[in-house]
Amino acid sequence: MAYVKSSSPLPLPAHHSKDCMSAATKRYKYMRRMFKFNQMDFEFALWQLVYLFIAPQKVYRNFQYRKQTKSQFARDDPAFLVLLSFWLFFTSIGFAIVLDLTFFRFVIFLLYVIFVDCIGAGLLIATIFWYISNKYFRQSTDQDVEWAYTFDVHLNAFFPPLTILHFCLLFFYTGLIGDHSKFLIIGNTLWLIAACYYIYITFLGFSSLRFLQHTQVILLSLPIVIFIYIFTLITQFNITRALHRFYVLRVLP
Repeated sequence: MAYVKSSSPLPLPAHHSKDCMSAATKRYKYMRRMFKFNQMDFEFALWQLVYLFIAPQKVYRNFQYRKQTKSQFARDDPAFLVLLSFWLFFTSIGFAIVLDLTFFRFVIFLLYVIFVDCIGAGLLIATIFWYISNKYFRQSTDQDVEWAYTFDVHLNAFFPPLTILHFCLLFFYTGLIGDHSKFLIIGNTLWLIAACYYIYITFLGFSSLRFLQHTQVILLSLPIVIFIYIFTLITQFNITRALHRFYVLRVLP
């Protein structure tokens, strides 16, 4: 298989070869490397995290490169997942401090964030997009969308909202859960930005697959999100305060 030069400014993965492996072999290799940090390309994964903020479209150029070299779009290196898990843990500590949680409640909060907000929601969203993309977006039956790739798209789209809502938002949290209208606008706007990031990066993930069509349908959710944002400002509905109450109720014994 011939190599195609990538135009992305991201560094190329450290581990790549021309050999094509079966799906079962790829899954086994991925799981086997999950706890072997010396075999992970953390530099490449860190570059992806950075570019998901400043130029997410360039991240998917490297997914195209992976398809050309390894016959799969999905990641074969768990380094990105490890860094995302670490960042999720770190931001959850910040939330626990702001919410003044005990250690026991922090553990409950962390388990909810990891297994419900990230993984649970990700499994559901990935499965829905996997079904829709293969059922309605494919131009032919010669290729199909890998479920693992749809989950990777979710993880990509999840990182910017996680940083905005679980890190940046913490610096204004005391004011955001109050009654001041200025902070309400700031908080709700951060939620709008996070939602737009998630939708746009998800769109990029599927539009980058050349055998799919009509992926722009995903962007139709943007006007809905903007309408909800305007509605919250008109009704003075504080999204951050509602989330605060939800988080507190979730960790109560």
